[in-house]
Amino acid sequence: MQEHRVVVTGVGVVSPIGLTAPTTWEALVRGQSGVAPISLFDPAGQDVTFAAEVKDFEAGRFMDRKEARRTDRVVQFAVAAAAEALTNAGLQITAANAAEIGVVIGSGIGGIMTLSEGFSTMQAKGPGRVSPFLAAMMLPDMPSGYVSIHFGARGPNFCTVSACSTGADAIGNAYEIVRRGDAKVMIAGGAEAPITPIGIAAFAAARALSTRNADPAHASRPFDKDRDGFVMGEGAGVMVLESLDSARERGATILAELVGYGNAADANHITQPSEGGEGGVRAVRLALRRAGLTADSIDYVNAHGTSTPMNDRYETMGLKTIFGERAARVPISSTKSMIGHLLGAAGAVEAVFCVQAIRHGVIPPTINYEHPDPECDLDYVPNEAREAPVRVALTNSFGFGGHNASLIFRAWDPA
Repeated sequence: MQEHRVVVTGVGVVSPIGLTAPTTWEALVRGQSGVAPISLFDPAGQDVTFAAEVKDFEAGRFMDRKEARRTDRVVQFAVAAAAEALTNAGLQITAANAAEIGVVIGSGIGGIMTLSEGFSTMQAKGPGRVSPFLAAMMLPDMPSGYVSIHFGARGPNFCTVSACSTGADAIGNAYEIVRRGDAKVMIAGGAEAPITPIGIAAFAAARALSTRNADPAHASRPFDKDRDGFVMGEGAGVMVLESLDSARERGATILAELVGYGNAADANHITQPSEGGEGGVRAVRLALRRAGLTADSIDYVNAHGTSTPMNDRYETMGLKTIFGERAARVPISSTKSMIGHLLGAAGAVEAVFCVQAIRHGVIPPTINYEHPDPECDLDYVPNEAREAPVRVALTNSFGFGGHNASLIFRAWDPA
């Protein structure tokens, strides 16, 4: 079987600090926080009253207003990010190429906003008043399915659900589909819209969220000694993955090459990572093996970096295992410090950030890094972006259930 090289030809982002990939990147490099008091609902009575919301989003810019009323916010984010990625790629889906273009967009939770509203309607007015669109729109696969329908992509289509590894796994699975020749192009990524009363209450009850209600902008502080939990975020990240032959045939601009994907399980605990981050280590090493690279090739790591005590400590231990004596010299940052944790969309958005770091030669910072932790003692690019050449970038995503996914991107060299 011929293995195809897989390149990135388009990216799209909807995030708490920007409604497009360029505006998000500019805010990221500035070190702008997207965390603020919750406005999507009244958080009175909640233990946590802040989140990283997408601001000023208008679904009607991307779909018919009637469609917008019938779709969950998570679907709307996915459509918006996919539209930007397709435009960025200069790709039009037609009757001639539709069967060669597929979609894998994951969501860890799916249409929880629609589901929550459905419960409220049933309790207040009875089951007969529940929306006929609820059954479909609460499903995690609907962002992928709806993007396929909306743009007419008729190739492979499914949804990954692996908690906080979802977006990275979606891109990794899409990479494998293109690599083995089952499609020429894949629209891949993740979307999430979990900022609802039940979503916030559930993660707060699990003691996963920061409780810095008095200072939201400084709540997400990965690797900082005073970190106390992650900040819930929302949004979507989508990229167009394409075989090198297809991209060349179209004359497409190649943004980067996706060269490696690794996935491994902790088989340890539903929420706690395995001791020393060994599951993540195995995922990275699988990705390196697929890429034909060694750890010495990595110029930048976009860490999972959730701002939770155990995750950040174990991820640091895992990175030391991977890089050995070089670990302290590898730039590592957690962009969750600015956009919060987008759950199933996190890995996809952070994959886009890796591509942009390669393209622009800038490493985004880890903001709110104020108190060094002796157990987290690597170069986290604290508080200010850093100009540096990035040829190879690694991004890690680790999820509840013991999921670990790693992606490796490399600068495109026409030679």
